[in-house]
Amino acid sequence: MNMKPTLTLLTVLSFLPLVALHAAEAPMPNRSTMRGVMVPRVTGEWIHVYKPGPDIFPGPDTPRFKAGQRHDDWQVNDHAILKGPDGRWHAFGITHPAVADGEPNPHEAEWLLFHAAAPRGPLKQHSAAGQWLDQPKVLPPARRPDEIREIHSPFIVHHDGQYWMVYGYSPIRYATSADLWSWQPKGELFRQEGSARDPSIMKHNGVFYMSYTSRQSILVRTSRDLVTWGDPVSVFSLPQGETGGPESPTLLALHGGFYLIWCRWDAKLSGKGITYQDRSFVYHSDDPLNFNDRASVAEIPGHAPELFQDEDGDWWISSAERPYRGISLAPVKWELQK
Repeated sequence: MNMKPTLTLLTVLSFLPLVALHAAEAPMPNRSTMRGVMVPRVTGEWIHVYKPGPDIFPGPDTPRFKAGQRHDDWQVNDHAILKGPDGRWHAFGITHPAVADGEPNPHEAEWLLFHAAAPRGPLKQHSAAGQWLDQPKVLPPARRPDEIREIHSPFIVHHDGQYWMVYGYSPIRYATSADLWSWQPKGELFRQEGSARDPSIMKHNGVFYMSYTSRQSILVRTSRDLVTWGDPVSVFSLPQGETGGPESPTLLALHGGFYLIWCRWDAKLSGKGITYQDRSFVYHSDDPLNFNDRASVAEIPGHAPELFQDEDGDWWISSAERPYRGISLAPVKWELQK
């Protein structure tokens, strides 16, 4: 799990040539590519809005971390960002006591979620360093006694008067809340043979599309009620023989088409001790269930990025652990592909 404008809520640079990443692909143009595509560009500096503070690890014990111990340094990963009914912007995501780059199992104890919140008010008013502050951690194992301990990559949508948080890894599970402060686990949504992680949800024309990663592919399931999900469709796969895999996928319906955005995990960089990698790729299609045989239309920086709009309709991107510990934001503009 190195490894998400309305309901869709959706990360500096490791300068490897893009052509090498896609050397084995045989991209085919689609209609949208031929008529021109709007693509996201980061247009400003990263703002370090949230850094985790010291906290007590709740357990259970792991080889390195013991229940009840205080840790000054915590790290984060895949996350969700949204504005709550209290007029505050909120972020939820993976967290655990920090480990040094290159140490074995850099994801040890990913068993609870951080919760950070900005003061009440517009995003631009509180997009400044350190403005988003720690709140009590969310859904530790003791609050989810019937689940596996791991809780990864939360994504939150508002539906039927409450907030639904979906998370992995497989089985994909969910919890609900009326206010983003108190969460109740609800159980499993589905299991995926092999693996399933990093769920994200787009709603389009009354249908929910959940994208998630499975090994070297991105799969999508659809639902009309968030509870009953159809069979998985493979919408994108890395070419055979490539190491690593896609992570943190996001689907967006914009500009008359559909965008698939995912963060690259490169096994070669991981082998050099670079845990949090920040190359994210943007794909475009006329069909939300088919991004196969497409070339990326843009590359953007950020690890486990979320793209979302503020109150004025302006776009932002978030990034976990890059370029700073915690969560950073940067402004984004959509421009015609050059």
